[in-house]
Amino acid sequence: MNKFFLIAGPCAIEDRGLAFEIAKEVKRICERLDIDFIFKGSYEKANRSKLDSFTGIDRSEALQILKDVRDELNVDNITDVHESDEPAEVSKYVTHLQIPAFLCRQTKLLLAAGQTGCTINIKKGQFLSPEAMKFAIDKVESTGNNKVWACERGTTFGYNDLVVDATSIRRMSKLGVPVVMDCTHSVQKPNQTTGVTGGDPEMIETIARSAIATGADGFFMEVHPEPHKAQSDPFTMLQLDKLEPILEKCLKIRKALNE
Repeated sequence: MNKFFLIAGPCAIEDRGLAFEIAKEVKRICERLDIDFIFKGSYEKANRSKLDSFTGIDRSEALQILKDVRDELNVDNITDVHESDEPAEVSKYVTHLQIPAFLCRQTKLLLAAGQTGCTINIKKGQFLSPEAMKFAIDKVESTGNNKVWACERGTTFGYNDLVVDATSIRRMSKLGVPVVMDCTHSVQKPNQTTGVTGGDPEMIETIARSAIATGADGFFMEVHPEPHKAQSDPFTMLQLDKLEPILEKCLKIRKALNE
């Protein structure tokens, strides 16, 4: 049984203090539970609904914070990239790169990410079947980079909701790459008339328990000590103090299934 891993952190890098507060606590939890930890933070949010939405702090400052968390806490880290000219630069600051779900078919972006040699976490588009992720994976692997993960984050259900197919983890695992469950974005209520994405964070634990029972190799979770104060995705992030008990339950399920 491969070691379970957790990608976790704030939706966006808001400031140095918050990034380190979250990273230190998640690292403590993961060390206690023997989970590999990858710190997540977006240096820029390029796909907000409203023009005046928070998209991030200064780019250079956010990237430096990501690097400092990695170096000072000795943890791996990950961030999103959106344009094909970004991976080469951003890979100097992180150990992993993430392809947002809306961009999982962008050939130039996938090739540029693969060429960095970083592990690439590709989020499955809300419009794709699990099997269709093969083509995104193939694009990255065509660069000679076989360090690829596929990430489930829900499928569009009407205009304002997502649904998670319980068979998706199993189906994507047949593609021969580790499969990650995005437990927080999958509870989104997108396309709200306010221009701010809603969500149902009470369902995060349910999504996590279902995913680990169907063979997920890792979780992606956005966490924050006070989600309602977050400048990005306040309605979908998991409150930080709820993370540890959820992981404890999920690891018990994983252990029971592998005995």
